[in-house]
Amino acid sequence: MLPAPHSEVVRGWWFAPLLSSVVTLLAGYCAFGFAALAPMACDACTRAQSDRFDASFYRAIAVFFLLVGVAVLLLTVAWALPHRERAAARFAARRTRLAFAAPAMIVVAYLVFLALVDWP
Repeated sequence: MLPAPHSEVVRGWWFAPLLSSVVTLLAGYCAFGFAALAPMACDACTRAQSDRFDASFYRAIAVFFLLVGVAVLLLTVAWALPHRERAAARFAARRTRLAFAAPAMIVVAYLVFLALVDWP
């Protein structure tokens, strides 16, 4: 069965989610790399400093992963919004906003991680 003429796919609907996917994955990889290196900041700490750092690091990394999950959810919704001609006009702006919110959420996740860790 052929689709109705009014339900054709809009050209270029995939550009914002694709660009966002690339930027989000690269930013997430870099942010996770820097977050994973954070325990090295407390190599020469005393026992009390190390205990405080470890407790705050585990809480911060959990919040980091939660916010990265929100970024993945934003990206998934940007890809999943309808892209047929009839609905594309309604969802084009929303798709673009969600696509650009995903990498911004990675930056927010890393900044929140940095703020939650009790640095020595």
